[in-house]
Amino acid sequence: MRAFITGITGQDGSYLAELLLKKGYEVFALVRRDEPEEYDRIQPILSRITLVSGDLRDQDSLDAAVQQLQPRELYNLGAQSFAAGSWARPVETADVNGIGVLRVLQAIRKHSPETRFVQASSSEIFSKTDKSLLDEQTPLRPRSPYGDAKAFAHDVTLNYRERYGIFACSCIFFNHESPRRGIEFVTRKITYHAAAIELGLKKQLRLGNLEARRDWGYAGDYVRAMWLMLQQPAAGDYVIATGETHSVRDVLDIAFAHVGLDWHKHVEVDPSMVRNSQDEELSGDSSKARRELGWRPEINFRQLIEMMVESDLAALRKESAVRPAAAGE
Repeated sequence: MRAFITGITGQDGSYLAELLLKKGYEVFALVRRDEPEEYDRIQPILSRITLVSGDLRDQDSLDAAVQQLQPRELYNLGAQSFAAGSWARPVETADVNGIGVLRVLQAIRKHSPETRFVQASSSEIFSKTDKSLLDEQTPLRPRSPYGDAKAFAHDVTLNYRERYGIFACSCIFFNHESPRRGIEFVTRKITYHAAAIELGLKKQLRLGNLEARRDWGYAGDYVRAMWLMLQQPAAGDYVIATGETHSVRDVLDIAFAHVGLDWHKHVEVDPSMVRNSQDEELSGDSSKARRELGWRPEINFRQLIEMMVESDLAALRKESAVRPAAAGE
């Protein structure tokens, strides 16, 4: 079986590639020819995958890759992945996260119509409603250029499924984290600083709204849902979420307690860092995925945050040659 992944160098792409390799797939990955890629996340498996030059902004490169590979499955994870950052680069975000998906679907339609496609959609296509849990029927109401682009991609995936009969799915991911999460994301920022402060490498952490709540799950669990979607007899859209929300304060509690610190002594609240939409509590109803795919998250919230802290401790110790403090010190 042959799989083609865009965005393999990101958090989700790296976990997905590992999963597919374990299942015996040939894994091919789209990488940009005009920009250097960061291969840190896939370094352990780099020799087992085949890199294909191309770009979500270039239709010809996508056409050539899909025509040549004829993949059984195509996973589109390539994106400008930071919602807040999309305000600084709205046109690029729209081109990559929105029109880029249309280009991939066009390549499939023209050159490999039997390919099964899944789009990494996002809870950012929604905003707060009267419902406590958001599901596949929740109306789209994005609140950022990132959300706008993801909403377009979500809709065009549905349209190509209905118009052309392509096996095209959208996987509506709510927030999902891991040790491979970028440092610009609040969960990783917290776990990194908890580890760095414990090792004496940092002293303070500045954050925005500590009461902002999100539905946070584990990326490794979430990419498994993408694979399950493409094994079904019919294509569909699925919310992937835990159904539980936690606050930034909860992340602080777990991360700093894990290293024996009181976060109140090290965290400064900076009002300039508060996003206008951060007071919204978005939580997903994944009952359809649980019922039809048999999907369940295996890592809970506490395990996730502690896993991230341990990973940051190990990485910082290696980088700085700081020895762990002896017991009782």
